[in-house]
Amino acid sequence: MSFCVAVLLSGSGSNLQSLIDATQAGKLDVDIRLVLSNKPDAYGLERARKAGIPTAVVSHTDFSSREEYDTEMVRIIREHQAEAVIMAGFMRIITPVLLNAFPNKVLNIHPALLPSFPGVHGQGDAADHGVRFSGCTVHFVDAKMDNGPIIIQAVVPAFNKDDGESLGARILRLEHRIYPQAVQWLAQGRLEIQGRKVVVLDAGNQPSVCDDGQGAYMVNPPLEDF
Repeated sequence: MSFCVAVLLSGSGSNLQSLIDATQAGKLDVDIRLVLSNKPDAYGLERARKAGIPTAVVSHTDFSSREEYDTEMVRIIREHQAEAVIMAGFMRIITPVLLNAFPNKVLNIHPALLPSFPGVHGQGDAADHGVRFSGCTVHFVDAKMDNGPIIIQAVVPAFNKDDGESLGARILRLEHRIYPQAVQWLAQGRLEIQGRKVVVLDAGNQPSVCDDGQGAYMVNPPLEDF
């Protein structure tokens, strides 16, 4: 039986598309039961509809508190029988209401190497800071923004000419590689949280070092089928 997930998003949904593509290719053993957005015009909703995935829009402006909003999301997610929540560009801070409903089953991806450069402008902040390497991070979500235990990270070079847009584009293609991998590990029950650290059971000991023709990158823990 497939592992059932709900995806939360606020925008274009390119990471949702990477999950859909991996599922359709038989690489990702999940059933995306629901795509939920706080914005009715989010293009990710159209991606979901094209794939035959149920959608829901819950506007945060209709609720007087974050807790009330998350209570409604939990109700809808449970209605669709999802076991885990995958945040894919969901521009809302999650409260303990949702976290307690899906303990250690809420994932997020961030376009920087956490704990450096948290927040909504991670790529631009990294470029402005003059880093030599940047990347993306998949992590468990906790009560603090971009803070939870790290599952997997990918690293790309950063150059003096980079701004947030150019560096972000280089990072984005790696997001599409590591997020399906992290979700697959979650679906397989291979993630164990030990304090601040995440152990990926039966993972390799050497990072993936790759060049896909668009540039070199490194991923740790190593990629398997993605």
